Amino acid sequence: MDMIKTLGDAGIIPVIVIDDIEKAVPLANALVKGGLPVLEVTFRTSCAAEAIAKIKAEVPGAVLIAGTVLTLKQLVAAKDAGAEACVAPGFDPAIVKAANELGVPFCPGVATASELSQALALGCKMVKFFPAESAGGVKYIKDLLGAFRWTGVKFMPTGGVKLSNVGEYLAVKEIICCGGTWIAPKDAIASGDWAAIEKLASDAAALAKEIKAKFA
Repeated sequence: MDMIKTLGDAGIIPVIVIDDIEKAVPLANALVKGGLPVLEVTFRTSCAAEAIAKIKAEVPGAVLIAGTVLTLKQLVAAKDAGAEACVAPGFDPAIVKAANELGVPFCPGVATASELSQALALGCKMVKFFPAESAGGVKYIKDLLGAFRWTGVKFMPTGGVKLSNVGEYLAVKEIICCGGTWIAPKDAIASGDWAAIEKLASDAAALAKEIKAKFA
């Protein structure tokens, strides 16, 4: 998979936490129907790998990204479950190297120029900027780009990104997509309010499309 193109085409990536495996398929269906097919299923719960495999098997059109991949065990589990790429909140060179060896597209998290330099040295073309708002937001990314734009690096900010500010991020051409938890809130998942989640996804997808057209 061309990770940069796939995530860039999506624009907004729902970051989802699945505690109940029975919620995985209806949640994914709602998000895909709402227009957001690229889903980041985080390894914050014990059923993450199972959820990825189940969604991949039962939800046509869903593109599965494994998130919060912090260990080699999780990396292998994500690959075996059918994840097409992996994302991490931080930068661990050992995991980046392992992903390269396994042929898994990998997007490490960075929050400093030093981490970004190390990620680039290991061949990463795209990084997750996390936690985006707490770490300095759009202004900080623009400051980093002042030194690193020439490398061609692409960013995926996550953490504090929401409908009210995602437009500021996507207006920066090197920010190809943003991750967001607001699209699949815990209370809506718990209550099975798939219509509400589909509406949130639809609103986010429409905004991403509008912004991309404006800055194309």
